[in-house]
Amino acid sequence: MNIRPLHDRVIVRRTQEEKTTESGLIIPDSATEKPSKGEILAVGHGRINDNGDVIALDVKVGDQVLFGQYAGNEIKADGETLLVMREDDIVAVIE
Repeated sequence: MNIRPLHDRVIVRRTQEEKTTESGLIIPDSATEKPSKGEILAVGHGRINDNGDVIALDVKVGDQVLFGQYAGNEIKADGETLLVMREDDIVAVIE
């Protein structure tokens, strides 16, 4: 993938949710919510403050993150649907 987000934006790939319940029932796509967990694929250089200084992001490529259900903008790249969002839309890093 040759996409570099600008400033404080990141590119995230949603992780796939389990589509089978513990008892073995298969859940159709229309009944599942979009997952709010993903992996960071690319990060921008950082946020620019009022003085013109660049503030580095707290997240890095490869981090597993949680974000709001409606966070970010969907884009298509290499036949895959990805999310572009600001670092502020990320609520937690899974360690």
